[in-house]
Amino acid sequence: MKPSSLAQYLLPHRLLSSLAYRLAHSTTPWIKRRFIHTILANFDVNLAEAANPDPDSYPSFNAFFTRALKPGARVADPDPRTLLLPADGKVSQCGKIEDGRIFQAKGHHFTAAELLGDAGMAEAYRHGEFMNIYLSPRDYHRVHMPWTGTLVETLHVPGRLFSVSPGTVADVPRLFARNERLVCHFDTDFGPMCAVMVGAMLVSGVETVWNGVNIPEYADRPKRIDFRGRNIRLERFAEMARFNYGSTVILLFPEGKIELDAFAHQQPTVLGRRMGRVR
Repeated sequence: MKPSSLAQYLLPHRLLSSLAYRLAHSTTPWIKRRFIHTILANFDVNLAEAANPDPDSYPSFNAFFTRALKPGARVADPDPRTLLLPADGKVSQCGKIEDGRIFQAKGHHFTAAELLGDAGMAEAYRHGEFMNIYLSPRDYHRVHMPWTGTLVETLHVPGRLFSVSPGTVADVPRLFARNERLVCHFDTDFGPMCAVMVGAMLVSGVETVWNGVNIPEYADRPKRIDFRGRNIRLERFAEMARFNYGSTVILLFPEGKIELDAFAHQQPTVLGRRMGRVR
């Protein structure tokens, strides 16, 4: 294990992320400018596609980081049976779920039951398909719906906040099933679909369009919210949630219902382009 990964076991994850949260939401001009221009200097951020291309006009670093795109910057694949990529980023892994086991990196797996925090809910995906997309600091940080779905329930699972960078993912066993995360279950016309918003080191929040900020508050026990009967329906390509800083979204699909296209490890993704098709 690399020293940088090993050191993360010793770090006070939540303390660091809580500090990052306060700094990211600070409206003090020199603080927010320092953070924004550090990102611009170190990552290939395309501000030309932002709804607001002026980095100094954002009220806080978090407002800049969760910026909206201008109309038309991303469009949905026109084929109505196409399953859409939910975010800009890179493919961490994707493919078949083998008897409930999901591939993380060479030598590392985790189970759908561990990831979802619910063995019963995980059963639908025992032999299904998954897509894992890593969002780096340069990316648009809003996650959209790959398919139209009605929200069933969410489960906020407490955990660690390891980095989800490729190097750490390759080192830390069961990383995505250990990090704090928000599990979102949907009903669709092909059956269940699950989107897992995974927190990470210095990721100070996960927000949803239906419930606002979910992480933080950092939890000490799982928190389940039942949305059955509330008719929260999100259309294909609609915004679902957003990250405050880079992280990972994992999608799970049941066996035989969808067909993923072939993606290479670390292949770039563009929101709205084809991920596969519904059978």
